[in-house]
Formats: sequence, structure tokens, C-alpha cells
Amino acid sequence: MAEPVQTQPLLDDESLDILDEFLESDIVGPEALDIISAHGFMLALAIAPREVPSSLWLPELFQGQPSYESPQQEAEVVSLFEQMRANAIDALEHGVLPELLFELELGGVDPVETPIGDWCAGFMEGVFMDEEAWFGTQEEAAAELLLPFMAISGVFDDEDPEIGELIADPIGAQRFVNQLPELLLDLYLLYRVPPESPKPSPRRKGSAAPGAAGIPRSKHAGNKGAGKGGNKNGGKGGGKKR
Repeated sequence: MAEPVQTQPLLDDESLDILDEFLESDIVGPEALDIISAHGFMLALAIAPREVPSSLWLPELFQGQPSYESPQQEAEVVSLFEQMRANAIDALEHGVLPELLFELELGGVDPVETPIGDWCAGFMEGVFMDEEAWFGTQEEAAAELLLPFMAISGVFDDEDPEIGELIADPIGAQRFVNQLPELLLDLYLLYRVPPESPKPSPRRKGSAAPGAAGIPRSKHAGNKGAGKGGNKNGGKGGGKKR
């Protein structure tokens, strides 16, 4: 039997409470994402194929400019959201699944009407920040991996009723929900981890080595520059308030 995959919270409980209270306060508008939707939103930004600047995602998260009580409050809130994203990247980079803020059990309830639906709506909001990057070069793979998020979010119910029908059956809906944590890692691997370079073929006996046949070795032949590495740069409007 396979061992369960390790999970890791993206913020401690105290930090989550700070953000939860902020998002539920009158400091932000009524269309701002709640903490569940914001968690999904920040995870999407952590996985996104290319970097989305905070100058773009902050207004989307808050659906406007919050009426901060002080510069210190603004710095704290923004820092916590950026930390959430950074911790998500670090976890996924090490093959650890981010800990979700809800149980993965529907109990026969329509997933769109649960915190799971809110979280998926927030995640898709993050995808919509840069659809071109998500679907531009990986359209088929992206569509397959994102399908459970799309169906559970309810975002496409009016645009494409067939997507909603995928979760009409409680068993099928629960199967989609169970896939969500692993799909986060699959998406991260698709967009953020480059394929391994092919290994060089073994040198055949008698083939020329560097410096042979009168070809001088470079003075800096041992310095091969940067090693193998990847380039890690990179709705449902407003989410649903609880």
C-alpha cells in the first residue's frame, strides 16, 4: 500500500485568522474573496506558468482597494498573502501537498455549494489572471488537469452546462474532489518543473576526447556555466462569500 503523501499548512492558524478577519471586515468590499477562496487563488498563483505581479492580483483578490487602517496593516496583510504563495511553491517543489482548509467529504451535498466549491472558484480566479499562459502551450494537458476544478467551481455552469453535469452524480463528484490535492502537484510539475535533459550517449571506444587530434582544451573547460535547472518565473468574479 502506498504511503500517504505528506501535507503542509501554508500559514499557521494565527496568520490565517488575521487574514480571515480582514477579508470578512468592512475594510474590503463585499465582493472580495473570503479566506477559502483566497487560499485557492494563491495556490493557483503559486502554480501559474509565469509570474503574476502583485499589482495585478491584489486588486483581483480584494475586488478593489481596501480601506486599510494603517500602512502597518497593509504591509502585514500583503506580506501574509505573499508568504502563503511562497510557502505553496516551497511545498510543491519538495513534493509536499498544501494542506487544504476543508475536509474532502461531500456527504452527498452539491460540491458547488460547499467550501470546496468556493476554493475551486478561487483557484479558477487565479487561472483567469493569465489564461494565455495556462492554456497557450499546454492546452490539452491543462484542460484535463483543470477539469475537476472547473466542474466543482460552478464557474462554467451557464457557459457550458456539460461541465456541471460531470458532478451531477454524487459518486463522480466525490471522485473529482478526492483528486484535487494530487492535481495541484500534477499541475505544478506540468508548468514549473522542466523535463530532464536526455543523458549523453556513452563515448565510443576510439572516439576523440577533448584535446585530442590537436584540438586544445579551453582554459576554462571545467567551467560549464549554469547547471541543469528550470525557469520558475512565470471566474467566478469575486469568488463566493461565506
